[in-house]
Amino acid sequence: MLGWRLFLSAIMIPAFIGGFYFDAQFGPTAPFLCVLAIALAARSSWEMVDLLKTRSFRPDARIVIACAVIVVAANWIQRWSGSESSAPTGVGALGPCLLAFTIALLALFLHAALRYREPGNSMESLGAEVLTVAYVGILLSVTAQLRWVAGAEAGYLALGSLIIATKSGDIGAYTLGRLFGKRKMIPRLSPGKTWAGAYGAVLGAGAASWAWFTFATPLLIPGTKPCAPQWAILFGVVLGVVGLIGDLCESLIKRDVGRKDSAVLLPGFGGVLDILDSILYAGPVAYILWLLLPLGP
Repeated sequence: MLGWRLFLSAIMIPAFIGGFYFDAQFGPTAPFLCVLAIALAARSSWEMVDLLKTRSFRPDARIVIACAVIVVAANWIQRWSGSESSAPTGVGALGPCLLAFTIALLALFLHAALRYREPGNSMESLGAEVLTVAYVGILLSVTAQLRWVAGAEAGYLALGSLIIATKSGDIGAYTLGRLFGKRKMIPRLSPGKTWAGAYGAVLGAGAASWAWFTFATPLLIPGTKPCAPQWAILFGVVLGVVGLIGDLCESLIKRDVGRKDSAVLLPGFGGVLDILDSILYAGPVAYILWLLLPLGP
């Protein structure tokens, strides 16, 4: 299983990076990223709804998927409307997706009111729907905003840094955990997580982050120098820890509903939500680090 996971990771990570490089040729409108983000939002929302259809939870997949997609797609409203030059930057760029989430929240409440029949599960189902749209829609939106956080030219340096650091942390955690893991971290929540795996996450993310900033910066942005090594390593170490927490948080959802994986999609990985768990949780932290640290040109 270790070899299979490493093999698939060696295929998926370069595929994502290659797709981002292709998308960069279309400029800051990022059409490929838009389609990818919408597809991930739809699939992840479906998996989350399927997970939460237990006990008294009865979330409606149709409205949840629609709301999550709208929240994610809102990030491209100004960029596709011909007003790219006036599109907000920094934290202000999150405004459209937060407005879309507000509208989605109103729609979810209205939908719950219209389908109400008797006391028993309305609030539980509505809570599951709101949680799904927030977890998938908001976190994926902030993650996608890394495309513009450091300007149009450095967009995929930023987005790639998140993927490289978090997934390398996942690989490091799984590898060292399988080879040397004995002491369990939180056995009741995630029996497979060990302290050796946690060290592997930090080491893998830190090393991969340094390599990414060192070699990808001059390739993606010709004529520029990479950031200082300490900032690249710090970025990776922080995301290695945060990505591990994100994995544990998704385990909280799965363990509470009695499931091992969010879906049966890829052997050894599970569903899309299982693949994105660390990225979704680490995305907002990466966004903040790109705002605070001298990582880009």
